[in-house]
Amino acid sequence: MEETYGPARGHDVRSAPQQAPTETGVATPAELPFLLDRRFGREEITVVRHLVADHLTTVGLDGARLQGFVLAVNEVITNVVLHAGGQGRIVLWHTGGSAWCTVTDSGPGIPERYLGPPEVPEAFEVGGRGIWLAYQLCDEVSMATGPIGTTVGLRIALPRHDQASGLVNRASASS
Repeated sequence: MEETYGPARGHDVRSAPQQAPTETGVATPAELPFLLDRRFGREEITVVRHLVADHLTTVGLDGARLQGFVLAVNEVITNVVLHAGGQGRIVLWHTGGSAWCTVTDSGPGIPERYLGPPEVPEAFEVGGRGIWLAYQLCDEVSMATGPIGTTVGLRIALPRHDQASGLVNRASASS
């Protein structure tokens, strides 16, 4: 029988016998370059948001893309605190030219009507903007949900080194 791994079962995701794809093949989660792996609750939302920003800065994300991704993460962790039992786990890493973030909770799951890219919220509608914002600000959003919890995945491409240094097609823009 296959065992389910994750925070709800008390297992460390990094030691679970699962594999994640990389550019060059397949690596176990223990081999991925984790930037952050921690549990959080209501009191840690601000701390987690600042940690995410600090760690993403170290891998080259900055400006509006950094601010947008941090806002998307903030919205997802706030949803965990408000709607999924008040506690969750965030894992942040980079691989394959992107920064990835998963936020996991052990709540009751997301109702089916809220799965998939949401409609633009009405101007005076209260709430309902968190996941919509994540879809607007991230390059990829994924959700896995069920009665024992939800994992929301967020991805944003990191700037390429040749773009950051002013090189275009390996030649200076002034050539």
